[in-house]
Amino acid sequence: MGKIKKIWNFLKSDSWSALLVNFVIAFIIIKFIFFPLLSLATGTALPLVIVESCSMYHSQNFQQILSGPIYSDYNISFSDTQKWNFKNGINKGDIIFVVGPKNLKKGDVIVFAAGTPNPIIHRIIKIDNKIITTKGDHNNGLLEVEKNIPEENVYGRAVFRIPYLGWVKLIFFDIFKAPGERGLCV
Repeated sequence: MGKIKKIWNFLKSDSWSALLVNFVIAFIIIKFIFFPLLSLATGTALPLVIVESCSMYHSQNFQQILSGPIYSDYNISFSDTQKWNFKNGINKGDIIFVVGPKNLKKGDVIVFAAGTPNPIIHRIIKIDNKIITTKGDHNNGLLEVEKNIPEENVYGRAVFRIPYLGWVKLIFFDIFKAPGERGLCV
């Protein structure tokens, strides 16, 4: 019992070595206990993701966004979207909570592997025989990576967001992006 008290007192001490040990312990707990348990509970390998682009940002209201030709090409009207999540968009730096990819439907915001360095977060505009087409709400057209997505490439469905908290991490990586891709969405 004396050793445990000694370790506890060291961890509470005001020293650089105690701070370093506390960071290492926190990292181990988060990486090897918290995230695996969260993945198990949510049914996805990526239960929390940080939005790194402006593809789901809304610079105008949702009805104006849906007036674009792509949505009419996919037979989506404003009345179809009344129960859709994230009608106000998703901002760069938001943390998205993701659950497993069960019962996906048109309008769901999903996180999927697209052969890019990072997963993509976009809205489903079509599902046909477990092949998905998505679109970033802010994007003008469809990118090639948004078409013909096999359902097995989907990590999960976005459920809710924590606004801007992801900037705590993102700020360290954003400075290495091209000048036009840095900072908040406009």
